[in-house]
Amino acid sequence: MRRPFVAGNWKMNLDLPAARDLAAGLVAGVPSDCAADVAICPPSIYLFPMAKAVDGSPVRLGSQNCWHEASGAFTGELSPDMVKETGCTYVILGHSERRNTIGPTDDSGRIWGESNQMIAAKARAVIDRGLTAIVCVGELLEQRDANQTEAVLSEQLSGSLATLSAADCDRLVIAYEPVWAIGTGRVATPEQAQAAHAHIRSRLAAQFDPARADEIRIQYGGSVKPGNAAELMACPDVDGALVGGASLKADDFLKIIEAAAASAA
Repeated sequence: MRRPFVAGNWKMNLDLPAARDLAAGLVAGVPSDCAADVAICPPSIYLFPMAKAVDGSPVRLGSQNCWHEASGAFTGELSPDMVKETGCTYVILGHSERRNTIGPTDDSGRIWGESNQMIAAKARAVIDRGLTAIVCVGELLEQRDANQTEAVLSEQLSGSLATLSAADCDRLVIAYEPVWAIGTGRVATPEQAQAAHAHIRSRLAAQFDPARADEIRIQYGGSVKPGNAAELMACPDVDGALVGGASLKADDFLKIIEAAAASAA
């Protein structure tokens, strides 16, 4: 049985005192024998202090991004080795806010315009450094309305995982994030989430092999809250959550973690 995994993506939120308070609340609230894996992904400038804050607890650390080169003239970027030095276990890659239009954009209609090929290079570099890649996929509202969800997911998976082999799957997590449900208050129904997750697992089976695909954890992300976490994680192919806004409040995040742990029973 796949062990549930809940990760909090703090995005560009919190000041350092608030981050320390939040980490302290999670350390106090996550039991040492928690049946779910737990991680926080703070802004990169807070990685070192958060590593210290969660040291000795079940809470692990993740980065929200990294670059794929080991070093060089890449102003503002962090290499996988730098990320690993902070104490990270996980790296989020290909988040929709890096793939798609949210806020001011360039002429391509995206903020950063990260391609599948770029994400694939990052995934290769992250896994080569002994870190676990959380690779995000998900469709826009207009793509769902046009019944293109499965085609979009297939294309993103094929491209974003093109550098990986079946042997890499033990350091791979997929996060399904329907873009129309991120920060909107809308959330996929359990039926919609399960259908997308089942499709993702079928594509992983085709890309790697069925046994490996059955081991890969697929998180759901998109307006996950204490009130909907349990029914989402009761779905057979939903193996946890990548949580945004609700991960910024210790009480809410702990309730989601509890729901994930309960789903393992």
